[in-house]
Amino acid sequence: MSSALWISKTGLAAQDKAMAAVANNLANVNTVGFKSDRVVFEDLFYSIEVPPGAQADEVNTVPTGIQLGSGVRVVGTQKVFTEGNVQTTGQPMDLAISGPGFFQIEGPNGETFYTENGQLQLNAEGMLVNTQGLPLTPAIQLPVGHKNFMVGTDGIVTAILPGGTEPVQLGQITLVNFANPAGLQALGGNLYQESVASGAPVEGVAGQDGLGQIKQGQLEGSNVEVVEAMVSMMAIQRAYEANAKVLDASSGMLKFLNQTV
Repeated sequence: MSSALWISKTGLAAQDKAMAAVANNLANVNTVGFKSDRVVFEDLFYSIEVPPGAQADEVNTVPTGIQLGSGVRVVGTQKVFTEGNVQTTGQPMDLAISGPGFFQIEGPNGETFYTENGQLQLNAEGMLVNTQGLPLTPAIQLPVGHKNFMVGTDGIVTAILPGGTEPVQLGQITLVNFANPAGLQALGGNLYQESVASGAPVEGVAGQDGLGQIKQGQLEGSNVEVVEAMVSMMAIQRAYEANAKVLDASSGMLKFLNQTV
């Protein structure tokens, strides 16, 4: 295969993955707590026909040599954990994190997931759960007939119990953070899982030790910048078209060679 054919093929494959990431970002522009993806590229190995500084003759050396690259590949996608716009909903079970941190969610098999989507609800047992019905952890249970459900900026949950007049503390919502949040494994459903790359979760009280505060009655929106994503999409499209033209030109050169030799 012609080297130009192979190189343009790697360019097409890389730009296709980049377009998929942009498409996913735009599709989730209204998803609560969604974090955009960024594609990371890397050039492939080089064929060194003449190394830089090689002897050109008895006196002179070549200044640059001949080094031919072999294309590009996608080496990773990174979640961008900048904050999205905070929307005031006025709903008492909508929680946003102002600053770093993740809520903890208990998975169906007892594992712990992490999310920045604080759109919570009550299940039939009065437990605070996410939109998939998975319970918040540490577990918070509200009795039937409670009033004035409140969550402080430090995560302390209070409510007035049936027959009572004063708020009673029912628990505390804690947050976690990671040494490398970009290394978390995305599971879908606004959930992440710990990985070797993310490091172990560090749990703490909201508003302390670098963790953000909890804001009741608010939700953090997606951090996707639509204009920026559209500009990226057009740049990727142009790069894809350019690689396709190289592929077509290389094919034409090979066809000409086969017909004339």
